[in-house]
Amino acid sequence: MRIVSGREAGAMVERVTARGGQFKASEARVRRIIDTVRNDARRGGERALRRYAERWDGLGPKQSLRVSEEEMAAAWRTITSELRKSLRLAAQNIRRFSEWQKPREWSRTRSGITLGQMVRPLESVGCYVPGGRYPLISTVLMTVIPAQVAGVTNIRVVSPRPSVEVLAAASMLGVRDFYRVGGAQAIAALAYGTTSVPQVDKIVGPGNSYVTVAKKLVAFDCAIDFLAGPTEAVVLCHSGVPEFIAADLVAQAEHDPETLAVLITTSRELARSVKLCVQRFAKDNPIAQKSLRARGAVLVAASREQARDWANRLAPEHITVSEQDLPFIQNAGSVFVGDYSAQAAGDYASGPNHVLPTSGQARFRGGLSVLDFVKIITMQQLSVAGLKRIAPAIECLADSEGLPAHAQSVRVRCEHA
Repeated sequence: MRIVSGREAGAMVERVTARGGQFKASEARVRRIIDTVRNDARRGGERALRRYAERWDGLGPKQSLRVSEEEMAAAWRTITSELRKSLRLAAQNIRRFSEWQKPREWSRTRSGITLGQMVRPLESVGCYVPGGRYPLISTVLMTVIPAQVAGVTNIRVVSPRPSVEVLAAASMLGVRDFYRVGGAQAIAALAYGTTSVPQVDKIVGPGNSYVTVAKKLVAFDCAIDFLAGPTEAVVLCHSGVPEFIAADLVAQAEHDPETLAVLITTSRELARSVKLCVQRFAKDNPIAQKSLRARGAVLVAASREQARDWANRLAPEHITVSEQDLPFIQNAGSVFVGDYSAQAAGDYASGPNHVLPTSGQARFRGGLSVLDFVKIITMQQLSVAGLKRIAPAIECLADSEGLPAHAQSVRVRCEHA
């Protein structure tokens, strides 16, 4: 983990800010997988999906893609009571937070015009749960629970080589449709539908670079949440406990060798202390060591203003800040405030979602939420008096745009009133 400052630090910020193009190298390969699965599905088959799943996802030659509810229930009975208790606590907090986030229906009437919004759930969603290095049990909770709170009828989960723990979490939540397939092939199956995997309206969830590219490529045919690629962690801090800062950076670094882990500070003393702590904490963690060597850095800023500017330009997935810096954060997936707000709390059990935008997408959206599973539909009802009140403005605007039928559609009503 390098310590950089001055022009070198500024150049690093520029490079990291442009990281959105990092997935282009794998697009051609992923496109071939998607096209093969889609073309197969259009002919009413899924041989390509099964071939890919057997090659990469550990699916047996005669094994069903769909996991039965009995298998999920058996998994729940297998796990320890401690894990059951932890899953229930995390689920409770995530569900409560999702309920708080859920938009409400409303209407207002003024001068003969009633306006409002209706909230309607999506009919079907696909939840991608990574199954690579670690069984991401928490991602089952983070993707399924907001969909349930929104009222989605059909929730379909896909995951390669699902562990007993992942299946247990799905059972606890009452998931009925679970498929043991992952990667780009799973995204294609959800987007276009196959014999076994029904098509969905939207795909959500994090994944590796192939999953992320696949979501990007199907986005015009099936809605997606956003591109949730390799983990990103930033700490913006000028004083504090070096061990706390280092612990968060190493914790996120162990997710993936491509993790971005950055401390931004004005204190060289803090920079040196954190670097030493990071080396100590990552000593027996090969994945964290690899990511910290490749994409770990301490950026020493000349001022607090420059430090805040760098943080917002990076637009990271996770960022830890002090209460004093919180008002200045404009771009982030999720913000952790103060010494005791460990980023791992958000990964598991505090309540807010851990599926967060990466690659700079926090410049224009936040993390996954119940809002991703509903549609806000506007409603308007005009009385005769209400229409007559705004009719002159409508006719004037329609005529100025050269759309006489629009003006006539209002005029004919007023004449018959």
